[in-house]
Amino acid sequence: MKHSDQKRQSNTETPMLTIQNLSVHYGKIRALSDVSLLIDAGQIVSLVGANGAGKTTLLKTISGLLTPTEGSLMYDGREITRTASSKRVVDGIAHVPEGRGLFGILSVEDNLLLGAYTRRDRQQVARDLAAVYERFPILREKQLEYAGTLSGGQQQMVAVGRALMSRPTLLLLDEPSMGLAPIIVEEIFGVIRELNATGTTIFLVEQNARLALKHSHYTYVLENGSVATQGSSDDLLNDPSIQAAYLGG
Repeated sequence: MKHSDQKRQSNTETPMLTIQNLSVHYGKIRALSDVSLLIDAGQIVSLVGANGAGKTTLLKTISGLLTPTEGSLMYDGREITRTASSKRVVDGIAHVPEGRGLFGILSVEDNLLLGAYTRRDRQQVARDLAAVYERFPILREKQLEYAGTLSGGQQQMVAVGRALMSRPTLLLLDEPSMGLAPIIVEEIFGVIRELNATGTTIFLVEQNARLALKHSHYTYVLENGSVATQGSSDDLLNDPSIQAAYLGG
């Protein structure tokens, strides 16, 4: 697939996230090379690509777990390239990592409350916890159980719920469908659509490219650490080269 020269133009004065010429290294290995992208507020933007393309690295860089060697990140008009990850959480960026990252020996409720660790508004935290239980009723039933004893789908619900407890405006989701039964995947993506409909901007990394394109507004394709192509998700879903490379078409 040839590299796209297309540059996306924001639909708003200030995009939610702007990444310019970003490069990230692991030692001498370059994991990301000159990546530029933007995410408008209120959208679901997806990132697809083969294993090892650099998708997880990009999410970790946005959330502050990795520091870029070149380039910049602007969040809601503010430079955050060197901002601590904890400050990014306070500013509204939440990250649901690949593999969920739960504390298996803590209860479901304790895991959820960890998502609110930067907050001091205890009454509102309690209301937000109630809202998570309303969104995921099974978690209310299992609130005192160890998170490590839950099914994969239930653990994914805890991971998403924990992220919501920080009240994010930008939610980073890394492989939310991984290892889950189709019926649970549909439930998780139903929640993703609901969150977006209520104003949460979502950046979605998903190995299942068809699923990502179906549920997003705009898509970037990452190959070997660089943006290979980009476009509206509907357009890419019907693009023969994308179908051949990623959709089994």
